[in-house]
Amino acid sequence: MGRAMMVSAIVIVVLMLVTWVISVIVKNASIVDIVWGFGFVVVAWTVRLNVDQGDDARQWLLVALVTIWGLRLAIHLFTRNHGNGEDFRYRAMRKHYGDRFGLISLGTVFGLQGVLMFVVSLPVQLGQADPTPSIGVIAFIGIALWLVGMFFETVGDLQLAAFKKDPDSRGKVMNTGLWRYTRHPNYFGDACVWWGIGLVAAETGAGAWGLIGSVVMTVLLRRVSGVTFLEKTMAKRRPGYTEYVVTTSPFIPRPPKKA
Repeated sequence: MGRAMMVSAIVIVVLMLVTWVISVIVKNASIVDIVWGFGFVVVAWTVRLNVDQGDDARQWLLVALVTIWGLRLAIHLFTRNHGNGEDFRYRAMRKHYGDRFGLISLGTVFGLQGVLMFVVSLPVQLGQADPTPSIGVIAFIGIALWLVGMFFETVGDLQLAAFKKDPDSRGKVMNTGLWRYTRHPNYFGDACVWWGIGLVAAETGAGAWGLIGSVVMTVLLRRVSGVTFLEKTMAKRRPGYTEYVVTTSPFIPRPPKKA
């Protein structure tokens, strides 16, 4: 277990260093968002190829769940961001730090995301290393939760992409489909995915510690870089967003309130 985790840490460091170098060359730190999902796939396969114990069925299950999620997210973000330039978050940082941004981003952007990747991926690492027990009821509950998460994340992203392509939607607030029941179905789906992966791992003794990763991912989505961060400027950029906030749940889906 220790060897696999050490190799995972080394792989994450190398991946983030390479990504940082590329970002400096192309002057676009946004590529780290694409590498975020792909990095978990790399970690899952790294552990799978470096553990000499564990339950084969659970190992392949965890690798499959993470690979499907990570590749979908990476492809979605690449398609969405391609040709759009650097994300406004990194543009603001670049403007603030000037010529120092390249070096500062190594720690504040790429280093930080590398640390978070290691912590969030704990269920994938620990769940693969414990040989007992075989897949049981808790793992099947985790799979069901993962499916719910993938549905909300995938369908929510597709609905938003279609909304943005419609010329009549310019300047309006997306409040139909899954977005009628939660202001962030994609973030809610992300959280469900990682709680599902966490439950699959938690069926083993050591894997239960991996739920720390599920908690960290949820906090990031709900309170840090997800809902809270995004909504700071939404009211200014989207007329009608204030009313949308009043009627629609911020995270967990539920029927909209009356205005």
